[in-house]
Amino acid sequence: MGAATRRCASRKSGRRMVLVVVIIAIFLQISDHQVQAQGGNCSSTMSNLNVCAPFVLPGATNMNPSADCCAVVQSIEHDCYCSTLQIAAQIPTHCNLPPLSCSGI
Repeated sequence: MGAATRRCASRKSGRRMVLVVVIIAIFLQISDHQVQAQGGNCSSTMSNLNVCAPFVLPGATNMNPSADCCAVVQSIEHDCYCSTLQIAAQIPTHCNLPPLSCSGI
């Protein structure tokens, strides 16, 4: 596999994971005790990621996030991202699907 192909595959995998996080942040009720970030409410902060959806949805042609998207991403604490990704990674298992395996993320 060529370097360009690997970069493209890695970028697509990264975009898919961001899409999963955006969808979860928008549609799921995440209990605060599971994803409480240091000094803030992770659930409400993550729900603001909906402004980033146009940049991560399949078929998106604009790869450059808006200033609003960047502002939201910059406001989210590391622990909040990690907790949300850990919860998101468990969803397929709870839906009787194989665990996610996303190399390169």
